[in-house]
Amino acid sequence: MSAINYRKDHIARSTACNRRPGYVMNATTITIHNTGNVASSAANERAWLTNPTNARQASFHIVVDEREAIECLPLTENAWHSGDGSAVKSGNRTSIGVEICESGNYAKTLDNAAALVASMLKERGWGVDRLRRHYDWSGKVCPRLMYDGGKWTGWTAFKALVETKLKAYADTNKQEAVDVIVNKANVVFNGSKTKDGVLIDGAVYVPLREMSEKFGAVIAWDNVTKTATIIKEGV
Repeated sequence: MSAINYRKDHIARSTACNRRPGYVMNATTITIHNTGNVASSAANERAWLTNPTNARQASFHIVVDEREAIECLPLTENAWHSGDGSAVKSGNRTSIGVEICESGNYAKTLDNAAALVASMLKERGWGVDRLRRHYDWSGKVCPRLMYDGGKWTGWTAFKALVETKLKAYADTNKQEAVDVIVNKANVVFNGSKTKDGVLIDGAVYVPLREMSEKFGAVIAWDNVTKTATIIKEGV
């Protein structure tokens, strides 16, 4: 999975219109938006937050385009992006707002956004059930490019794309775990090499029957209790 250029450029607490109020937030969801501007990049959207001509009390955490993702507010603070007020359980106070740009190569931007969101879900141990639309909080038709006349087919497709990338992360981790298990260790008995052992978490595991025979013992296996018994005469 290709990496995304992710950078932090937080707006100041003194930014106009209380865009960074600084309420501590322990997020429980991630909310997806479209920027509503077909000509604006992620850098443009970040600049809009501190543009002196901007009179709106609105902000967001992350904005994504075809080239990069910019974190504009700390993810542990709230932003004004959900349109549902300032109550403690509002989307504004409990959800990370991700803006998806509409300019340039939108397919690439969507792919970047899905990869970013999948990585955020993985980091938090969440699934796609934690994703929300702006629409879910306040009824605004946003993300608008996923609306499709009320069928929300774009939203369904986006969640499926995130799910695919989340599964890819899981499969990668599974493969890495398998790679750890198959690390081999050389085992030498009285100067002669035996079969390879397996190294797991610093311990060497060897074939029980072969090593027992090296010590003059035999193995008895009880298939009912799944018990291996080592027997050595004279002991």
